[in-house]
Amino acid sequence: MSEFKIYFDLGWQHIIDIEGMDHILFILALGALYTLREWRQVLILVTAFSIGHSITLALLVFDILHINKSLVEFLIPVTILITAVSNLFMKESFVNNRKIQTNYFLAIFFGLVHGMAYGSDLKSILMSDNVTTQLLAFNIGLELGQIIIIVIFLTITFLNVNIFGIARRDWRLIISSAIAGIALLLVFEAKFW
Repeated sequence: MSEFKIYFDLGWQHIIDIEGMDHILFILALGALYTLREWRQVLILVTAFSIGHSITLALLVFDILHINKSLVEFLIPVTILITAVSNLFMKESFVNNRKIQTNYFLAIFFGLVHGMAYGSDLKSILMSDNVTTQLLAFNIGLELGQIIIIVIFLTITFLNVNIFGIARRDWRLIISSAIAGIALLLVFEAKFW
């Protein structure tokens, strides 16, 4: 098995692993505003998140950035909570706006935070030779995993909104409220003070 494939597999398995629930919740919170028709917007959001995530992973792996892990473990559910709660107050006109939106910048910024959580762990499993290629493979695998999750989620959204007739607004409120509730529990579990 090639080295690239090993780290690529590690990347997508990291995102679909139930232990990475915080990552999955954040991706679902990003996608909760959208339906299958807006897949391009969701893909841009997920990729923006991946860019931020990749930047901090690289900074940690190359020892440019050092973090307080317990602070990061607290901030991650906070980012999920902020995203889910903001979904509750989002207007449909915002979602249908095709221009670059503030949530793209938030996705990058929150990706920076999420990338801090796994950087130390990833650094310990990277081999000293070819770290750049291994990191690239991991990030591409991570992006693929996120795309798989969002495609499944958008398909479920399509079924509920277009087939079963749940109002789009109601679906957004149900999903975002559930994610916010779980994130709030995670915030209290991860408090670092």
